Formats: sequence, C-alpha cells, structure tokens
Amino acid sequence: MKIAVLVPCYNEERTIAKVVAEFRRELPDAVIYVGDNNSTDQTARAAAEAGATVIPVYRQGKGAVARALFREVEADLYVMVDGDDTYPAADVNRLIEPVRAGRADMAVGDRRAAGGYRKHNQRPFHSFGNALVTRSINLLFRCRLNDIMSGYRCCSRTFIRNLTIPSDGFELETGMTLHALEKRFSVAEIPIEYRDRPPDSYSKLRTFGDGFRVLREILWVYKDAKPLVFFTAMSALFLAVALAIGVPVVIEFMHTGLVLKFPRAILACGLAVISSLLLICGFILDTIVKLHRENYELHLNRHGRD
Repeated sequence: MKIAVLVPCYNEERTIAKVVAEFRRELPDAVIYVGDNNSTDQTARAAAEAGATVIPVYRQGKGAVARALFREVEADLYVMVDGDDTYPAADVNRLIEPVRAGRADMAVGDRRAAGGYRKHNQRPFHSFGNALVTRSINLLFRCRLNDIMSGYRCCSRTFIRNLTIPSDGFELETGMTLHALEKRFSVAEIPIEYRDRPPDSYSKLRTFGDGFRVLREILWVYKDAKPLVFFTAMSALFLAVALAIGVPVVIEFMHTGLVLKFPRAILACGLAVISSLLLICGFILDTIVKLHRENYELHLNRHGRD
C-alpha cells in the first residue's frame, strides 16, 4: 500500500529535519510531504535536504495546508503529523495497523492515555482546553474518545477523499473527528508517547483565540449534524422566557379581567411564536440531514471503499 506522510509546517526549521529523518527510518517506502506554509525561516530547505517533498501552501493556516496536501497527494494511507517533533515516529506502525487492516477509517494517536501529555506539556491552558473539547464532544455525540485534538493521525483513502475541511486554522483535528462521528466512520485511538517542544521552539496555537474557534466549530457541526436536538433546545429556551414574561400577565387578567401590561403581553406572544418557528425549523432540517446522510452512504457504496 502506498503510504504518504503529510507534515504541515510553519517556521519549524529547528525540528523538521529530525522529523523527516525519523519517519524515513520507520517508513522507508513512504513518501514524505512537507507543506510549507509561508515560513520565514529555513523550514523548506531543511525539509528538502532531509529528503522530503516540499509543497508550498500560500493560504495561511494549518487547515489550509492539510486541505492542499490532501488534494495534491495520492496514496492509500495518509499519515498526518506535526513538524514540531512532539510525536515519536516509532509509534507510526502501530498507528497505521488498524487502518491498514480495515478495522478503522481513522486512527488517532492518543497522547493522554499513557500520561505523557499531562507530564510533558508545559502549557496548562492547552491541557485544559483539550480536556474541555474532548468532554464536550463526548457529551454531545455520546462517544468515548480520549484525545480529540491530537495532530498524529492515520486515515484511509476513502476517509480523506470524502473529507471536507471548511476552516483554515487549528480546528483541523477537531473537524476531522467531528466529520468521522457525523458520517459514521470508525475511529480507533492508539496510545502513543508524547514529548514537549524543544526549548527554542514555540507553538503557533493561540490558547484562547484558537480555543474559541474550536468550540465554535463543535457547536456549528452539532447544529448541522443534529438540528432537531439543537433547535428544540433553542425553542425551549425561548418558550421558557415567553412563559416567564407572559404568565404574570395571564394571572393578572384572570384576577382583574384586564390586560394592563400590553408590551409584556406582546413580547411574550412574539417569543412564543419564535419558539414555535425554531421547533418547526428543527423538524424540517432534521429531515434534510437524514436525506443527506442517506445520499452520502449511497455515494460511498456506489464508489466503494478503496
């Protein structure tokens, strides 16, 4: 099987040559592609000298790089890894094995299972954000994943060829996991070791800015995947506010026979109408999503699983 190792990079001159060399040692028959995302240092040169095929990607962002690499590269198995030397190449064959055997469409390197992420990660807010995102997705999608935001993954050709990446930033890994859950692809988590970045290397992830974008991505995907639940919750919220405002008006009318607070009555009626419309939207969109999911399954069946 043809294996491609994809390494999105931005200013990783310090580590990229070591990453390429280690993956060439572990996967001598694989082709290693480095997506250079407008680096201002010698990342591209170091990667090329180490034996990688360098593909320049000019649209900024990790998601943009992955999108370009997925479109450009043809392979049977796709291994995606960061260029910061935090993921050991020695674990790559264990990561590939369930996808190669057909037991999973995507295998994710689980940094948290062995405790390495908690031990070596020097950015506590990153650990907190990872845990928050993981718990949110497990709650919303009723699954039991352990490391949603791991950048070390192996994917099948079928999964990659039917994957859309709508965002350009660090929501990439979360989006891939959400796509797998929504489209009912199988996901396997493989415990891996983890090491923090070298002292003279720095992360491009913005803890709060990118964290907010990841949470927004989860909410938007959940809305698209389960619109009936989402819009029913919104409908219930508007109905609760409408009742809180309108019930005192009704009680007053029952005692006096008069409506003395017309603005409150009008507002309560308006909120109740909005609540009804949201519920109707939920039912309509839920039907559309079910039809889309059926068409997606038929598309996969028609074209087969590579």
